[in-house]
Amino acid sequence: MTRAAGRRAGPGAGPARALVVGAEAVLVEVGTAAEAAALHAEVLRRRAAGELGPVRDVVPAARTVLLDGVRDPGALAARITGWRVPPLAEEQGPLATVPVRYDGPDLADVARLWRVAEREVAEVVGSVVFRVAFCGFAPGFGYLTGLPERFHPPRRATPRTAVPAGSLALAGEYAGVYPRSSPGGWQLIGTTDAVLWDPRREPAALFAPGTRVRFEEAGA
Repeated sequence: MTRAAGRRAGPGAGPARALVVGAEAVLVEVGTAAEAAALHAEVLRRRAAGELGPVRDVVPAARTVLLDGVRDPGALAARITGWRVPPLAEEQGPLATVPVRYDGPDLADVARLWRVAEREVAEVVGSVVFRVAFCGFAPGFGYLTGLPERFHPPRRATPRTAVPAGSLALAGEYAGVYPRSSPGGWQLIGTTDAVLWDPRREPAALFAPGTRVRFEEAGA
């Protein structure tokens, strides 16, 4: 069963549409990754303040936020579409600093696409404070946003059958670090020894939605 609540979006307005999904979930749709990140933060803030009632899980994605385990999803969907969601402040969220060696096999291709020297790729990436928009693909893999549009590289025409664990990669608007060896079609520009996923650690994932991430060149 799916029902929708909606409103006409405007400057500073909240989500345009919220869908009731099944008996106890609400899927909220927005227009951009930045809006999804801001909505996710607002949902967490309101849940912590006790303004939402029971919400078992909050799961952000590229353009949606799912609230699962809610008591009255229809009423909550109607309320959410009336929210005004403030944009995220640049300094909002915990910061993780990750050392990177810029030794990836696609480094030269990315530098050529960006029209910079290979050594300058580290400077471009290091100047950005990324934000984990959402997680998926593999345990510990975070989709990081923040790279300016002129630096968005395409996916590789032919994916690799095995990408080494710890590879720093770019594709479109996203950056990410492969937590384990797996197939992948992103552009590989570097490697890190950081452990992205450790089930013995609390929390197990180094990158959680909302975390800010800065990549610094190892040994620099």
